[in-house]
Amino acid sequence: MKQFMQMAYEQAIIAANEKEIPVGAVIVRNGRVIAAAHNTSRTDLNMTRHAEINAINKACSVIKSGYLTGCEMYITLEPCPMCMGAIINSRISKLIYAADDFNFGACGGYVNLAVHPYAKNIEIYAGIMREECAALLDDFFSKLRKDD
Repeated sequence: MKQFMQMAYEQAIIAANEKEIPVGAVIVRNGRVIAAAHNTSRTDLNMTRHAEINAINKACSVIKSGYLTGCEMYITLEPCPMCMGAIINSRISKLIYAADDFNFGACGGYVNLAVHPYAKNIEIYAGIMREECAALLDDFFSKLRKDD
């Protein structure tokens, strides 16, 4: 699991270098990465372009299906309600995220969409590389506040 979260972390670093909120996501199927993405909301001028949505779109193109049953998603930050809805609707089987998000998280950090009946088949794990991913976010927002 850690190797895939490390890849998501590397995507988050790319996002930070592009002045995007540093969140990265990786989708794995049968032990193989089929999609990797990061936030592009500011670059694309589209607030729906979160790492999770970008990764889901790429993965669906790769497997030529709108459903990602049997896939695992690794994210550096607990998904927001929009992204958790996309995870549920795309039928991802396993969700692994690093850092909790007490402002917008939808797996219990702020709200808990994971208890929704449609989410009942998703295995959810939190905390892999929590410290590293949280530190990357803290550093990004500290620099952002200094620049304001």
